[in-house]
Amino acid sequence: MLTHLSIKNYALIDDLQVAFSPGFTTITGETGAGKSILLEGLGLVLGSRADRTALRDTGQKCVVEAEFHIGAYPNLEALFKEEDLDYDPQTVLRREIRPNGKSRAFVNDSPVTLEVMSRLGARLIDVHSQHQTLELTEHDFQLRVVDALAGNIPVLKQYGELRETFTRVRKDLGLVRTRREAAFREQDYNEFLLEELQQAHLKPGMQQDLESRHAELSHAGQIIELLGQAEQLCQEESYGLLALQSQLRQLTARLAAFGPRFEALHQRVQSLYIEADDMAQEIGQWAADQEDDPQQLEAVSAQLQQLYDLQRKHGAATAEELIEIRERLDQQVSDTAGLDGEIARLEAREADLTAALDGLSTHLRERRAAVLPDFTARLQEELGKLGMPHASFRWQLHPKAEFAPSGKDTLELLFTANKGGSFGPLKKTASGGELSRIMLVTKALLASYEALPTMMFDEIDTGVSGEISNRMGDIMLGMSRHMQVFAITHLPTVASKGQRQFKVYKEFSGQKTTTCMKLLSQEERIRELAQMLGGNEASDAALTHARELLN
Repeated sequence: MLTHLSIKNYALIDDLQVAFSPGFTTITGETGAGKSILLEGLGLVLGSRADRTALRDTGQKCVVEAEFHIGAYPNLEALFKEEDLDYDPQTVLRREIRPNGKSRAFVNDSPVTLEVMSRLGARLIDVHSQHQTLELTEHDFQLRVVDALAGNIPVLKQYGELRETFTRVRKDLGLVRTRREAAFREQDYNEFLLEELQQAHLKPGMQQDLESRHAELSHAGQIIELLGQAEQLCQEESYGLLALQSQLRQLTARLAAFGPRFEALHQRVQSLYIEADDMAQEIGQWAADQEDDPQQLEAVSAQLQQLYDLQRKHGAATAEELIEIRERLDQQVSDTAGLDGEIARLEAREADLTAALDGLSTHLRERRAAVLPDFTARLQEELGKLGMPHASFRWQLHPKAEFAPSGKDTLELLFTANKGGSFGPLKKTASGGELSRIMLVTKALLASYEALPTMMFDEIDTGVSGEISNRMGDIMLGMSRHMQVFAITHLPTVASKGQRQFKVYKEFSGQKTTTCMKLLSQEERIRELAQMLGGNEASDAALTHARELLN
């Protein structure tokens, strides 16, 4: 419920402060007094766009604040939580427009985006204008009305959560299938590359080992010859390395008896002899083992060439890099094989969700079909009281193939205003005045089913008069038992139905014009209604009629 509105420095408004009460409030004023400016100012805290041209004084900022009591709307708490806002039963929406044209929005002093303010504003005030009357002709709006009357909101919430999961699963399934198709296109080639690398029996350090082995086998003859010569130098009986070192060892052994330094020299010669003997043994063994093996050379050459070919093919420099590539290919091949299992899992999940959504869609359709006859009868009955005695409706539910946000139904409303007339789509067969009355009755019926936000009707009674306008006023008064209702009107019969009445007017001071708004006392209401009935010079008869309307 809107409890207070403050507008500063907007258009013709200097500083407007208004407090509102529950129930039915009417707002009147002469044409051009500024009622539209009032709505535009209110629209700023509901998320509408604005710029610095709206500022009355372009050197000062414009500030609009609207305070709401929202304790009666517990479902709003979830919206506050979703937007990470502090929930307060007394909530203030504030909009500021600076002289440079930049705008800021706040909810309970917390900065928010215009989108968040618009979402919240739409849940707090429903401003009924000509644009919204046209909304009545849209299938989605018609379906929302029927769902509200059928009590489908909890079912729709459950359906929406399932549909969100279904959409996510279907998206994931599409991505995995795309990955599998791409993987399959490369799978055969990846498997070939992997098999080729596996057959190479790659090991760390194998390139150095192969290159060393290849060098030995390639120069086997020369190596055998050199090893033979080395062995001969070591083992020759008279002048070989071992023979000479043996003689030296004998000499130093005799010297060792003459002091420590000679003993140290002898130990060094002894070590040298042991090392030379060990070296000679090793050379002899190598000379015995070394052989010229062309077949072995050919095998090592082939293995080394295979390694070089693989390195060129994969852009690698070492066997270790090829091993990394082999492991990566092995993982890719394994992942591709695992995609089938992931697809099977997602397909099963999609099938389960499809069955659940189909069940909820059928349930929604049944509940909608059940409420339509009574809703149609009540709609036609109320419209009969508004000068449309032959108004008739036909609702048609058409199934859809896909899961839409509201289920698998399309609702089409056919209408005729004439007895025996041809039915057609509402937007083609109903006039503007008829649409306004249909919307009013629809909102009135909805008000008894769900907690609607504050309703503000902007001249919904345009083009009607007499008993019809009186009945429209009664309908809005009846709605105010369930919600806060405002009606901006030019009709005294409607204005008199309000439990309180505000007047919008202009004040002139020098070269300055200001739009003002005030709550009328009982006597002021009588004079205002009398002027609406008979002009500025209210006659006694007009005053009497005005009193009768208020009574």
